[in-house]
Amino acid sequence: MNNFWKIFLAALLACLVAFGLFFFIMMGSLGAAIAGGASKTAIVPPQSILKIDFSAPISERGQSDFSIQNISNLSMEEGMPLLTAVQAINKAAEDPGVKFIYLNTDKMATSMSCAEELRQALAKFRESGKPVIAYANTYDNLSYYLASVADKVIINSYGEAMLTGVGTNITFFKDLLDKLGVDMQLIRHGKYKAAGEQFTQNHLTPENREQNQVLINSIWATLSEEIAASRDFSAEELNSWIDNLELLDAQTLLDRGIVDQAWYKDELENYLCTLFDVKEAKDLKFADLESYALAKVKPDSKVKDKIAVLYADGEIVMDGNADSNIVGDDLARKFKKLQQDSSVKAVVFRVNSPGGSAQAAEIINHAMLNLKQYKPVIASYGGYAASGGYWISSNADYIITDNTCLTGSIGVFSLVPNIGGGLDKTLHIKTASVGSNKHTDMMNGMRKLDDAEVAYMQKMVENIYTAFTSLVSRGRHMSVEQVDEIGQGRVWTGRDALTIGLADQKGSLMDAINYAASVAGLEKYNLMVVPEHKSMFAQMMSQMMGGDEEDDIAIKTGVKQIDQLLDILDDPQMIYARMPYFYEF
Repeated sequence: MNNFWKIFLAALLACLVAFGLFFFIMMGSLGAAIAGGASKTAIVPPQSILKIDFSAPISERGQSDFSIQNISNLSMEEGMPLLTAVQAINKAAEDPGVKFIYLNTDKMATSMSCAEELRQALAKFRESGKPVIAYANTYDNLSYYLASVADKVIINSYGEAMLTGVGTNITFFKDLLDKLGVDMQLIRHGKYKAAGEQFTQNHLTPENREQNQVLINSIWATLSEEIAASRDFSAEELNSWIDNLELLDAQTLLDRGIVDQAWYKDELENYLCTLFDVKEAKDLKFADLESYALAKVKPDSKVKDKIAVLYADGEIVMDGNADSNIVGDDLARKFKKLQQDSSVKAVVFRVNSPGGSAQAAEIINHAMLNLKQYKPVIASYGGYAASGGYWISSNADYIITDNTCLTGSIGVFSLVPNIGGGLDKTLHIKTASVGSNKHTDMMNGMRKLDDAEVAYMQKMVENIYTAFTSLVSRGRHMSVEQVDEIGQGRVWTGRDALTIGLADQKGSLMDAINYAASVAGLEKYNLMVVPEHKSMFAQMMSQMMGGDEEDDIAIKTGVKQIDQLLDILDDPQMIYARMPYFYEF
């Protein structure tokens, strides 16, 4: 018997050693592959065409969506930060070696707000006197919006058009929950605060339909007006063609001046040769955007003063993964560090968040107010700065927003599930509660709240709504009554937010940086990005090794692998300042 255990333990040890070696070999190979893919050589010909392929992701922070729980679906393609892309385009405008920009807008992998800022950068590039050429096999709403800024817009001769205007679809789950015997109680302040309505309604309420229609119209007004301003037709003509389904293929686009040419790829190459002054396509010299940025976007080592760009990108939570969420205490620590860094003369607070935990939002707001006492804080809005996203930034010294940003949503809610009936109805499982007090089990999700408990939760919601409107009142120099009138949970576009006083100026992240420099009295400065962009490999190693001191708690907590719409069910006791859903237009 002793020999058996010796043999068994020896075999087990051998298996563990073999597994360990296999694991480290595999992780080493994976790391090398990721690191190799992420470290492109910055090859930029002295005379070149800057090629921007928008199928390569460009996002707020350029973060790769990596999680060790999802390693089987790992993508090797990393995203480029929007700021880096815009800086590269700005450098190219001043670079005599860049002759023109060539855009390929097929399979665009960027958001609407990023496209808005990239389009603005390309328009400024054209002011340098250099042309922008755009080409695609198919144009849809977003790709054509971006391409329309070009001097010449070209489509494949056998290309297609899907220009239909913008819209969204909202899904309701009430009927399904009724069949399952699950009841949801929505407690809120704000008739437009639609967060949770998809669980308590089976249709759009009049208020929700109104706010969605207004913001959709506002977004399309921005896109259609900017398209028309760049082309030889009006926004009214464009809308007529779309409404009558007249935009079908390359020829119909050409006939109406939507595009300038319908060419096959070889015809396009011949045209690029004439612009670049070479005879054959093989002599064209291209620099891709990533390589160009690596070579040209660098800090000036002689300059000590800095403007910090502090990102708040994602859902606002009390704890979680700081790489993919805005963790209250984590971001507050970053504010504190910037406050203590004497080389930082101003801070641009870049917000791209639909909101989340009201408690975490107030922790961040408090830290931002402390920083404001020492140096200017300029808020810059990307795709979202709504609800909690507006809470954390409404007291900045100045707010600059994209037109297509979704903001406001000044309102709060709590959504309380009752799954006890569902367990009984569908699974024939019964539950019983035992507690020390009358309402001990009110938030265990196994029964419906009674009238007194609903009133208790409503009081909590009202207290937080009062705090929300009061802090917006102070930050935007309005009365509480004025804030309440434009609040009530209503979502606004950045374009409309400017007219009602929720923001100060239409502009991009670069506009916010330039404004911060002027307020701080800086002519020369370097940019300090907080948190620094993490490569996919760095994210992987951070999660495997436990992360740095600031990220340790967040990484150990782990990433919740559930749909963001249902995150609210994780902690029904929490009061949320959050948009109703993520929009996809």
